[in-house]
Amino acid sequence: MGTISLEGLEFFAYHGFYDEEQKIGNKYSVDITVTADLSEPARLDRLSTTVNYGELYTITHEAMQRPARLLEHIAHNIIEEIRKRYPQVETVEVSVSKFNPPIGGVCHRAKITLRG
Repeated sequence: MGTISLEGLEFFAYHGFYDEEQKIGNKYSVDITVTADLSEPARLDRLSTTVNYGELYTITHEAMQRPARLLEHIAHNIIEEIRKRYPQVETVEVSVSKFNPPIGGVCHRAKITLRG
């Protein structure tokens, strides 16, 4: 078993519980870690035998373009799409962060993490 991770993917998107957040947008960060058997790609040195992190980025980019109310919903959608494309993965962990969330005080970012 091994992991493939993408860390610190940044997007400007229009998510949020409040209508105002979906109008003005915000900066988001996404981290993805996929656990899978990587023995075959390690042995064969072929992209077709592994989880292509370029495709992980594309899946995430597309999910970030669809407005959502909750960070949990975004992470869930990313996990579902990765599992459709790569049914052989054992686990997918996705963290989604919103910078400067509207909580009435100073907060660098709000972050959720889902594993599926």
